[in-house]
Amino acid sequence: MSVSAASYPDLRERGVLVSGGGSGIGAALVEAFARQGARVAFFDIAEAASRDLARRLATEVLHSPRYFEVDVRDIDAYKAAIAEALAVTGPVKVLVNNAARDDRHELAELTPGDWDESQAVNLRHVFFATQAVVPAMQAAGGGSIINFASIAYLLNMGELPAYATAKAGIVGLTKSLAGRLGPDNIRVNAILPGMVLTERQLRLWVDEAAIASMVKQQCLKRSLSPQDIVGPCLFLASEASASITAQSIIVDGGVL
Repeated sequence: MSVSAASYPDLRERGVLVSGGGSGIGAALVEAFARQGARVAFFDIAEAASRDLARRLATEVLHSPRYFEVDVRDIDAYKAAIAEALAVTGPVKVLVNNAARDDRHELAELTPGDWDESQAVNLRHVFFATQAVVPAMQAAGGGSIINFASIAYLLNMGELPAYATAKAGIVGLTKSLAGRLGPDNIRVNAILPGMVLTERQLRLWVDEAAIASMVKQQCLKRSLSPQDIVGPCLFLASEASASITAQSIIVDGGVL
């Protein structure tokens, strides 16, 4: 994997938490923060991929990322894992709420259980992870929270009603949290990726025709990879964006 060319010295030794860090965009972020010299802890339900990532980086970075196996839908277990992570990373200044799952549903077949599941895996944990981390950020004098939404809710995608609702909710939550936490010098922003070709997207949803269709809509005529999301996230985590909060950054190659 290539790494971001940008270096942010203030991220060195900084405590960073990343949800959904075992694969895809999350794994790219874990690696990028670790290569900046940060003390990274990440959470994921996928044990094998997550342990492989931590093991691969262990000999390549200043601080080996610490993996915590947890299902973010289980809020009590997730909060307990966050407490453990805070004990090993030291003062946490960055929280990246990345964990998500973009399941498709037919309108007539979507059940209340499906709806609640989508909100749990895509939206609910974002608030409760923030709630768990804020006291540590307040004690550290501030921090940066980066929430992952998606352009999906802006594209009228009919097969994603529950997912699109959750991702729209993340933008609203970001604005509210920024207003509440600004006096504590805690910034809250959102990143809205476009079609990023992760392993999961390629395996489940995206074929060559879909890729060609999206690239045609983009100003930049190439596919996006997880690495394209790294730079914006590092920027929002660092003091280079010290006056930026309550904002949403779209990273889609120029669709919107």
